[in-house]
Formats: sequence, structure tokens, C-alpha cells
Amino acid sequence: MRVYNLYKLLKEEMKNGPADLVTRQSGQAIRNRIEKEIEGVKEGEVVALDFSKIGVMDYSCADEIVAKLISRLLSSEYGDIYMILTGLNENQRENIEVALERKDLAVMVKMRDGKKVLLGTLNNYLKETLDFILRKNEVTAKELSEAMKLEMNTSGTRLLNLHKKRLVKRIEEIRNGGRVWIYEGI
Repeated sequence: MRVYNLYKLLKEEMKNGPADLVTRQSGQAIRNRIEKEIEGVKEGEVVALDFSKIGVMDYSCADEIVAKLISRLLSSEYGDIYMILTGLNENQRENIEVALERKDLAVMVKMRDGKKVLLGTLNNYLKETLDFILRKNEVTAKELSEAMKLEMNTSGTRLLNLHKKRLVKRIEEIRNGGRVWIYEGI
């Protein structure tokens, strides 16, 4: 996992000032810096944006940094990588969630208290599937189908949709002489 300390990036990009992420302009500067940094990230790697030393984050910064990064991540602009947010406080969580919901996006977050939560918008059946994966750590379509009493194509579609939203990793393995996809939480 590659961790980016947003406080450090803020100080480097904006030189002085408080530890707050406010205004669309400063959000754009931080996002541009993050985009340059993640160019060298390997396929399949997880990028963590660490907010733990950031104070206030307003909606315009949340939209400019998080919502735009997630949107571009989903359009494969950064290749096959994953993104999580860490160290959020309640103010940051609230503004990021609004920015994501307005664009129908979602991201996994590890709060300052260590609790993992989903921020943004996700269908109930995908939330249920994601919760199952997070409890089990990893799952195949067959395992999901059996546990949730779903048709195989339904479980496969759910897992693929979560992967396309970059909320779970997908790893190919050979089991019992055949290729199988393993889906795991990030």
C-alpha cells in the first residue's frame, strides 16, 4: 500500500497556512500533485490518502480532491489501482460523503477510530455483498452464491460490479485445475 500524507502535500504545495483543506483552488493543487505522484503506482496496488493531520475540509475541496480522483479512477485514467481514505474525522467524512453522493460514487474509508466504512452511494444489494466480502476477507462467485442463495450469474455480476467500482480487488487463481476469480476487500 502506498500512503500519501495530505498534510505533507498541503504544506509542500501551499507553503504556509493552516492544516485545513479549503477552497476549490487549493483542492485542485493537491489533486494535481496526487495525480503526478500516482503515475508510478504499480498495477493492483492500493493508494491510501491519509487525512489524519488535516483539520477542516470543506465541500469544494472534498469534491475537487476526492470525488474527482475517484471518478477518474473509475474511468481507468490511473490504470488498475485502488484507493482508500484513512484518518478521517467527522467533518471531513460529512463533506466527502456529500461530494461522492452528488456524483453517485463510493469509496472505502478507515476512520481515525480504526472503523472501516463505505462513503458515498451504493445499491443495497451491493452493500450487502461488500459487507459479506469484508467479513470473509475474500470470496469467489461460487462461495457468494452458496452463502447468499443466489444464482451464479447474479453473484458473479455483483462481484464484478464491486470490482469495477474499485471497492474490492480481483485476483486470478488456479484452483482444482481451473481459473477462478478471488474478490477481496481493500
